[in-house]
Amino acid sequence: MARDEWDPHDLPDLTGRRYLVTGATAGLGFFSSLQVAGAGGHVIMTGRNPHRLTAARAAVIRHHPDASVETLLLDTSNLGSVRAAAATARGRTGLHGLLLNAGIVHPPREREETRDGHEIVFATNALGHYALAGELLLALAAGRGRMVWVGSMSTWLTPMELIDPELQNEYTPWRAYVQSKIATASLGFEADRRLRASNVPIESVVAHPGYSISGRTRGIIGVNTPSRLKRFGANLQAPITQSKEHGAWTLVRALVDPLVEGGQFWGPSRGFSGPPRLAVPTRSAREPDLAARLWNYCEHATGTVWPYLKASKARRR
Repeated sequence: MARDEWDPHDLPDLTGRRYLVTGATAGLGFFSSLQVAGAGGHVIMTGRNPHRLTAARAAVIRHHPDASVETLLLDTSNLGSVRAAAATARGRTGLHGLLLNAGIVHPPREREETRDGHEIVFATNALGHYALAGELLLALAAGRGRMVWVGSMSTWLTPMELIDPELQNEYTPWRAYVQSKIATASLGFEADRRLRASNVPIESVVAHPGYSISGRTRGIIGVNTPSRLKRFGANLQAPITQSKEHGAWTLVRALVDPLVEGGQFWGPSRGFSGPPRLAVPTRSAREPDLAARLWNYCEHATGTVWPYLKASKARRR
């Protein structure tokens, strides 16, 4: 399948393949799950709220009655929840894809910490996904799978200051969000470098959904029900926005296109919107030294050493 022939409405047959999506109860995570399930893939939809998970799964089944979908409680801000969910998701078979989508988009006005003692935005968007990917590494290797880290257009707007990744000083909601997303992209590229160096059969890819908003997304009971006012405001931004459903196109292509390669960065063709295409990440996200320091920070903050990389490190000593 040539890249310019990719059709988000006609995905490859994913029957027999198994995917886990974080933050699957709404937005990009829900529509990614819907698209993958519609192509025959088995989807493990994860989220923090059991009632919203039930509603999201029911919505997928309404659209695709034969879909193979299960739900799993997972809060990426809670390392205990991450480890418990990973233990369940590993199962007895391999995992073909991991979409690291969950995140806080609207951070609290004042700095908050998780029960593990980490700044909540960084913990939810970056630390939890680093730990989850590590916990699922063996399952992904068994399936010769792929992990996709979800970046953001906001990363072009401010540099990452690794000296204070959890913003102990000078916290602002905007800085918290942008730093967490720069960290996410940086971890995705660093993961690919380390997996390649250790000859692990897993690809790590980074993708961003453009400017995708719920006000331009179709209403789905229990998943997306924007008010008339929100619809009106969203339509005023129509030239530079798109629906969450279209934003998921990029994430899904990064997850399932057999021609996508590890280390690539994918985004909408028009930057803010459009079909998926290869894109260019920010300089900070591509910086190996920054990524190595960030990786070391996450390793110690979560107490998670990726298993194959741990073995590789031991061999080098």
